[in-house]
Amino acid sequence: MDDQFKKIISHAKEYGFVYPSSEIYEGLSAVYDYGPMGVELKNNIKSYWWKSMVQMHDNIVGLDAAIFMHPKTWKASGHVDAFNDPMIDNKDSNKRYRADVLVEDHIAKIEAKVNKEVAKAAKRFGDSFDEAQYKSTNPRVMGYLDKMQGIQDRLNEAMKAGDMTAMKTLIEDEGIVCPISGTKNWTEVRQFNLMFSTQLGNIAGEETALYLRPETAQGIFVNFLNVQKTTRQKIPFGIAQIGKAFRNEIVARQFIFRMREFEQMEMQFFIQPGTEMKWYEYWKETRMKWHRSLGTPESHLRFHKHENLAHYANAAADIEFQFPFGFKELEGIHSRTDFDLGSHQELSGKKLQYFDPELNENYVPYVLETSIGCDRMFLAMLSESLQEEVVPDSKGNETTRTVMKLHPVLAPVKAAILPLVKNKPALTEHAKKIFDELKLYTNCQYDEKDAIGRRYRRQDAIGTPYCITVDFETIEDDGKVTLRDRDSLEQKRVTVAEAKAIILENCSEASLLG
Repeated sequence: MDDQFKKIISHAKEYGFVYPSSEIYEGLSAVYDYGPMGVELKNNIKSYWWKSMVQMHDNIVGLDAAIFMHPKTWKASGHVDAFNDPMIDNKDSNKRYRADVLVEDHIAKIEAKVNKEVAKAAKRFGDSFDEAQYKSTNPRVMGYLDKMQGIQDRLNEAMKAGDMTAMKTLIEDEGIVCPISGTKNWTEVRQFNLMFSTQLGNIAGEETALYLRPETAQGIFVNFLNVQKTTRQKIPFGIAQIGKAFRNEIVARQFIFRMREFEQMEMQFFIQPGTEMKWYEYWKETRMKWHRSLGTPESHLRFHKHENLAHYANAAADIEFQFPFGFKELEGIHSRTDFDLGSHQELSGKKLQYFDPELNENYVPYVLETSIGCDRMFLAMLSESLQEEVVPDSKGNETTRTVMKLHPVLAPVKAAILPLVKNKPALTEHAKKIFDELKLYTNCQYDEKDAIGRRYRRQDAIGTPYCITVDFETIEDDGKVTLRDRDSLEQKRVTVAEAKAIILENCSEASLLG
């Protein structure tokens, strides 16, 4: 899996998806730039999320709040006092780690042993294998599961109590070593605040410290009444936002999975108190369907229920995706209660209440949140789509191709228009005419460099679902072109109008939203 992840990172740079930021100056840790293909893929992810979340719901509207907010915002939200991660250093490697992540990775290694035992048993028993029964009766697997639960319980207890000594003891008791040095020579565990601070003059004689927002949600909460009054929304209703957030991560790692500058796609759904569990289950299922709609297999997605809840939540679950480095959080669904609006109301002295005409009363709404990392979604799509497969070449021999089987809706380029050979004006002029027509409707490329087979491979590598080839028969005979399908490799003769209809139908967001 490490090799697969390295291939993803290498492919992302080679084909213009993601570059290390400031690379000519040896880069900046955990900061990345999106290249020509990457920005198209990222924009397509955001567009599909926005349309499915806002356009398809008459009770969800959009917002674009500022990155800078009054410092009291972060006091009310709890970020100033409680937005911390437990940090631990290894004295031999001089590397810094999140203590809870070290423990979680240790649990994951035990889980890998369970999965190995289950896989062996499934192979041995075949179709008659009952995984649940096996896990509840096999002594070795039961021992692993009990050990995992015991470690998880101790971790949850230490995190909830903010007990750094207990966290250090847990690491020592489990014999967890530094991945770099292999030693157990650890420092004490300390709390580390994740917010970036900056300065912006004096604000009404108060502190001059400002913060880069660590999340986009607070911009929604402080604008709750503005949005509700101007859009005349009635509860339940939601406010959606896509925007940058910044966190001074202790250890930013795993490529774009954990960065210091990242983008969130969030929706805060305002509801009547007492209905939060109904909406919690509704949005869990709705968001899972959204991920599956893009072709991600069910086996690569799962729910993970939070045992150690954040200070604002009374229920929380993650949708986890199976990255090359294991199942990790992709999207969070949180029941935030009335913590945020209530805290801002108390600190600001301004009422943030909704008058419910049906109940004939005012109340502070509860909030149900869905929050997905755009960069993580980007990485998930790269991980899911990048494949190597053996296919026949033009002479019928087997060859290996690298292909990104992105859903056509997300593909950076929807179609490539390719004259069969270069320097043949009859072909190139006709191909450019098709390109000029099609680019009005979707993102496409014109390419005449190299042999046609090599051009096909280039388009496969960036995930282009269709190629249109203009050959001599197009000019001399019936005006038909060859339409090549990326996944099936099927090539068929169609008119330009038919090719256009096929491309637009299969690459349109309407194919997923309808």
